[in-house]
Amino acid sequence: MTAPPHEARSSGTGRSLPDTQQGMRRRNLARVMHAVSAEGSLSRAAVASRIGLTRAAVSTLVDELIRWRLLEELGPERPGRVGRPGSALAVSGRGPAGIGAEIGVDHLAVCAVDLRGEVRARAVRHGANRGRAARPVIAELTRLIRQVVAEAERAELWPAGLAVAVPGLVARDGRTVVRAPNLDWHDTDLGALLPDWPLTVDNEANFGALAELWLGAGTPGDFLHVSAEIGIGAAVVVDGRLLRGNRGFAGELGHVPVWPDGPPCPCGSRGCLEQYAGEEAVLRAAGLEPREDLVGLLAERAQTGDEGVRAALRDAGTALGIALTGAVNLLDPETVVLGGALAGLSPWLLPTLEAELTGRTTGPACPVTVSSLGPQGPLLGAAHSVVRAVLDDPAVVSDRV
Repeated sequence: MTAPPHEARSSGTGRSLPDTQQGMRRRNLARVMHAVSAEGSLSRAAVASRIGLTRAAVSTLVDELIRWRLLEELGPERPGRVGRPGSALAVSGRGPAGIGAEIGVDHLAVCAVDLRGEVRARAVRHGANRGRAARPVIAELTRLIRQVVAEAERAELWPAGLAVAVPGLVARDGRTVVRAPNLDWHDTDLGALLPDWPLTVDNEANFGALAELWLGAGTPGDFLHVSAEIGIGAAVVVDGRLLRGNRGFAGELGHVPVWPDGPPCPCGSRGCLEQYAGEEAVLRAAGLEPREDLVGLLAERAQTGDEGVRAALRDAGTALGIALTGAVNLLDPETVVLGGALAGLSPWLLPTLEAELTGRTTGPACPVTVSSLGPQGPLLGAAHSVVRAVLDDPAVVSDRV
């Protein structure tokens, strides 16, 4: 792939295809897929009405999409109505699937999502990846991918592509990890380590923001998405599209200095936000020993009234608020969305975070909402980016049937 699937869209209905007869046909195939996907089920006549094509033209397109196993017929749309009922169409639960993967500092995860958006297979491996070379980590990830693909194939699905979320800077080639401080990876070509897949690699915060855009309930088209695990990332969505910056590195909120003379950070700077609001930083401030489910431990202690944990979370909220103030003043988003680990700790983070935003932003206070996707956002965003690529250009699967 020459660009991440979510970068190759034109106004939400398809890839930017040439204005030729073939390009027009591919755009119309995408319009049919998006129409049926948005409604759940539609007749050919209803599709024609929605996208402004003749019934005959739509019928030809639908026949192709059924042959490629992207759509399926459910039978009469509304039996018993006056006149001949149309046959209802739905997005197929078989055929292509998006394979999403996430490389975390303390885990690996893979899932398969069908064209209906349903997770059909999932695998997770918990264990430290920090300081490990990329090759053995990718070897473990590959085993999980094969496990998920095998399970998906038993459900008559096949992989349309692989998207991998990583906690670091990714080059615009969509395959090279330029720098991932918390993994200690530099200039790592994941395409060379995963040669058997149509591959897209992106920052985990970007995929988390896309998941929020596509799957979040009532999320606007302009927002700042903040997520955290060991590190803290952010992504900016403007008019329904990611704001990437000149090199594709926009959103490194975790390395914004909160206190310039603070503790050293793996990125090489000092006093970065991650040193005050990342999972491990909060755990240290609370005086707790690490375990597998850090967020669960912190939430459990905070819920039972542990004042040390609550104080650490209040301080983390203050640091987050200070860092977010600059971004909110600069970008003026409609809302800030807390995702990842932050979502599970929001009851204790939000009071001080919102106080800092209210006191420091130049305009009215920016509302802060909590993602319903939580830590699953990056993995789901990765898988759904592959699904969206198929919906945006269904003809890409034609050589598989």
